[in-house]
Amino acid sequence: MPTSTLYDRVGGLDFFVTLIERFYEAVVGDPVLRPLYPDDLDAPKARLAGFLAQYWGGPPQYSAERGHPRLRMRHAPFAIGQVERDAWVRHMRAALGSADVSPEDAAALADYFEDTATFLINRP
Repeated sequence: MPTSTLYDRVGGLDFFVTLIERFYEAVVGDPVLRPLYPDDLDAPKARLAGFLAQYWGGPPQYSAERGHPRLRMRHAPFAIGQVERDAWVRHMRAALGSADVSPEDAAALADYFEDTATFLINRP
């Protein structure tokens, strides 16, 4: 019996694009996170949706366009402390909470977001 990826189970790229749109709706009004992003959010939205889609089993378009994700290196220029990490996770969890996914897939995504956000802390 073939196994499915989370990417397939949640509906593919459309799921990740919608998730990231919801996430960035919150970022726009967040005084902690908004200063970390450029004025035009289109490119960051596309990159994050593409990265997540690839990570969870979708096509490798992100790597084809940007190379290895190198998350810590790409985030090094931004001051990410516990406050920024917690704000990011809060908005991502809220976006995820509005998505129509199984409890198991939602838990896997939430765990990944928590762990990765912690990994990216680079300031005391």
